[in-house]
Amino acid sequence: MAAAPKARRLEGKVAIVTASTDGIGFSIARRLGQEGAHVVVSSRKENNVNKAVNQLKSEGIKVSGMVCHVAKEEHRKRLINSTVEQQGGIDIFVSNAAVNPVYGPILDTPEEAWDKIFDVNVKATFLLIKDAVTHMKKRGGSIVIVSSVGGYVPSELIGAYSVSKTALFGLTKALAPQCARLGIRVNGLAPGLIKTKFSEALWSNEKALKQSTKMLPIARIGLPDECAGAVAFLCSDDSTYITGETMIVAGGMTARL
Repeated sequence: MAAAPKARRLEGKVAIVTASTDGIGFSIARRLGQEGAHVVVSSRKENNVNKAVNQLKSEGIKVSGMVCHVAKEEHRKRLINSTVEQQGGIDIFVSNAAVNPVYGPILDTPEEAWDKIFDVNVKATFLLIKDAVTHMKKRGGSIVIVSSVGGYVPSELIGAYSVSKTALFGLTKALAPQCARLGIRVNGLAPGLIKTKFSEALWSNEKALKQSTKMLPIARIGLPDECAGAVAFLCSDDSTYITGETMIVAGGMTARL
């Protein structure tokens, strides 16, 4: 865990972060809270939500949480509406939820796995943002869509997942003009290889990890906290003239479409 930041750029703001009880999402929620925001964490499992809320409260962060399976409409509606009812509005929305149920060559991807990946990673992201904007436009704010460097440079082992993350680059660009007219900025984050449970299959083998990182200018795996600071910047007034962009946090990896 990185040292707590001294800046309080998000004082008085309300932030929702999906899939935020572990890994990158949890680090983002913690950082936004450290900078003064009330953070609403969510996960599919109640035990994980309770654990994250208790941990953040113990650190003096203003936090609440609820169960949310983003593929379920009733869960999405509850997350947005309950936040507005309990906190008075939404200033920041970070879409971090994603799944990857299959590893292997892309042409071996079963249809049901393809559908699940796009339902959660792309469709649910869009629908959550659509619902959030209904409330965010009343006070302006910032949206951050967490994608992946794999959207720029697809991995052969996670091809379908990579394609879904490429779609999020397009979603970020497509949302930016309309949302800007509503006083809302929309940006993306493209993490590289970050040490989380979600990416464990990519870094748990030490030999494979060395092979993956040796060509990077910063030749090591990244940490979740190194993504969180970038998101805090994109949600703050330090980035008020930035929208429609995706920030790459990948150790210097060359990543462009």
